[in-house]
Amino acid sequence: MGSGQLHYSVPEESQHGTFVGRIAQDLGLEMDELVPRMFRMESADHRNYFEVNVQNGILFVNSRIDREELCGKSSLCAVHLEVIVDKPLRVFHVEVEIKDINDNAPTFSVNIVNLFISESTAYGSRFSLESASDADIGKNALIAYRISSNEYFALDTQDKQAKSPLPELVLKRTLDREDISLHHLLLTATDGGQPELTGTIQLVITVLDVNDNRPVFNQSVYEVSLLESSAVGTLVVKLEATDIDEGINKEITYRFKTSLPTTIQTMFEIDENTGEIRLKGKLDFEEVNLYEIQIQAIDKGHAPMEGDCKLLIEVLDVNDNSPEMSLKSLSVPVAEDSPPGTVVALISISDRDSGANGQVSCSVTPSHLPFKLLSTFKNYYSLVVAEPLDREREAEYKLVVTAQDQGTPSLSTSSTLVVPIGDMNDNAPAFPQSSYTVFVKENNPPGAHIFTVSASDPDVAENSLISYWLDEKLWPLSSYISVHSESGKLYALQPLDYEEVKLLEFQVRAKDAGLPSLCGNVTVQVFVVDENDNVPAVTVPVEEAPTLLVVPLTAGHVVGKIRALDADSGYNAWLRYEMHEGSSRLWRVGLYSGEISTTRALEEAEGSSSHSLLVVVKDHGKPALSATATLSISLVASVQALPADARLPRRGGSPNPLADNMNIYLIIAICAVSSLFLLAIIAYMALRCHCQPKEAMVYGPGTATLVCASEVGSWSYSNRHSHILGMTGDSNAKSDLMVFSPNIPVFAETAQVGNTKELVPDSSGQVSL
Repeated sequence: MGSGQLHYSVPEESQHGTFVGRIAQDLGLEMDELVPRMFRMESADHRNYFEVNVQNGILFVNSRIDREELCGKSSLCAVHLEVIVDKPLRVFHVEVEIKDINDNAPTFSVNIVNLFISESTAYGSRFSLESASDADIGKNALIAYRISSNEYFALDTQDKQAKSPLPELVLKRTLDREDISLHHLLLTATDGGQPELTGTIQLVITVLDVNDNRPVFNQSVYEVSLLESSAVGTLVVKLEATDIDEGINKEITYRFKTSLPTTIQTMFEIDENTGEIRLKGKLDFEEVNLYEIQIQAIDKGHAPMEGDCKLLIEVLDVNDNSPEMSLKSLSVPVAEDSPPGTVVALISISDRDSGANGQVSCSVTPSHLPFKLLSTFKNYYSLVVAEPLDREREAEYKLVVTAQDQGTPSLSTSSTLVVPIGDMNDNAPAFPQSSYTVFVKENNPPGAHIFTVSASDPDVAENSLISYWLDEKLWPLSSYISVHSESGKLYALQPLDYEEVKLLEFQVRAKDAGLPSLCGNVTVQVFVVDENDNVPAVTVPVEEAPTLLVVPLTAGHVVGKIRALDADSGYNAWLRYEMHEGSSRLWRVGLYSGEISTTRALEEAEGSSSHSLLVVVKDHGKPALSATATLSISLVASVQALPADARLPRRGGSPNPLADNMNIYLIIAICAVSSLFLLAIIAYMALRCHCQPKEAMVYGPGTATLVCASEVGSWSYSNRHSHILGMTGDSNAKSDLMVFSPNIPVFAETAQVGNTKELVPDSSGQVSL
């Protein structure tokens, strides 16, 4: 960021356009990059003394420079420039020294000086004269004096090594007022420049009689140090002069020389009687740090005589100026992927005080923030990134930059700097769960809303705009499910049929709009819940010919069996059998087995009669659906009376032993398969609960569970896709097991997920809440 300092020099009063230096070449910059990199130059005092031609990179004089106006009597006069270029940001410091030329002639504060010298003044007496001043510096300000030729006076210079020596008029021979009472001399001041410049003052010397001794100070030079914080009225010094004359000629009054600048006269005051000098105004070290005052002591004789001395007042600095802070450059917002060392701001610090009071240190608080200050050049600091940034953790930082000097007491200046962090697409959309389980009743209307997935992205703006779509790589689902790209709502495009599809498993992907875009996904399992939409179907046809029974028969004799299936599942496929109202009371049907048997013993006297039995088959759905089956039975009293082709059931056993044996084998096989299926379901649910303890079970309309029937009843085979297992047993199979896929049996309905209660019928087939 910082660089070394270039130094140029140019004489004052140079004309506009005067060449100063090839600043672009000296800084190592190419001409063709000055404009693209926004080459610009600033002056510390905001004056445009210089300009740079961006076409050739030459620094030239832009306006008139008066070194005396700019720097006064300072021995070193320089204009400090700051050159700033961007891409990357760099700051160069240039110092242009203003050389003095001899453009100011020595001047006196007055044109005429009146001197009164007694005729009794001794030979060799000295008289201090008005000193000239020259606004230039160096040899251009070295002043030499000469006096016009005369017989009585010579010129001598006191303290020739001083910066401003005092000219003194020396009496060469005794004056005689009666001979010459008035002398006119010309004092000429010549500087050391080339060419020499001069200034003159007229000396009018009046020769007086009597009072022939002038006051004399006990010191020719007084030196005093005074704090700039001194209060008004503070005693600076008390001067003392003496006069060896007597009477009124000995009385002395003190005063400043009339040639003093008004700034001194407004800053100090002198008591003309006591010689005490007191502070009249407010001192400021930063404006003037040294005062040089010439004091006169004048007696009260008829021809007043005066003595002179010099008072040097040194102003001591106190820490009365707080550091000043200036923000030169600020690059915000800062991208959150900015590497450590990235420059955020350039800060300039200054303090008008001197010494330790002007030494400034800079710090940033709070210290735990990911930024730090680096000193680049003198009192320039760069605020840079110190640690990796994360906008999602902190979107904005408030820094307090403090500049503190080393004075006693120390003064400081603080400035608050707000640094916003720019977002980068570094966070993928995320779902609150890794998977969802949804239960939807079959026969839903097309386009029904079944569920809503929602992902979140901690980024902002387009980096957090999320769109959704289905991942159909594993199984195309476009004909079943769709997702709204903006809201994440899932819709069933067509009515679902439990008997055809029981489970839809797919992934929903969420993608943000950042560059590059990031994705997240979630697995959705849609279980189709069975509805009671299939009527029981009798699977064993009843022949038109009646069944012949030979009486007598014992009570409870099984005469036949009604077999039925229901394509539904669970309770909707659980069948029960009832005799139709109006049927003969001689017969009964097993509630769940469908077996028709006698209610009492039949005697031979009841032979030669016919009976038509109407059996009603109902499921347990809500509402229940039913079908009917008709069975005709004829009773005969003797076997000989039966036709040859009549069907006569065997006494005490099943009408078809082979069928009974096959049913037993089928029951055993289905029970084994059902047990494996049940164990698989239990293991699967246990694994899901162990791996995803926080996974929610989301239901569609209604609730769902896994149901096991009571021990009484028959198997019902219902799933044409083999998702549900079932079989029919004969009269000897009284302990059956039914395994149903997830469905909605008889539940206490609730809208809250996870608050369902499994209801299992009792031995009578009734369900209680």
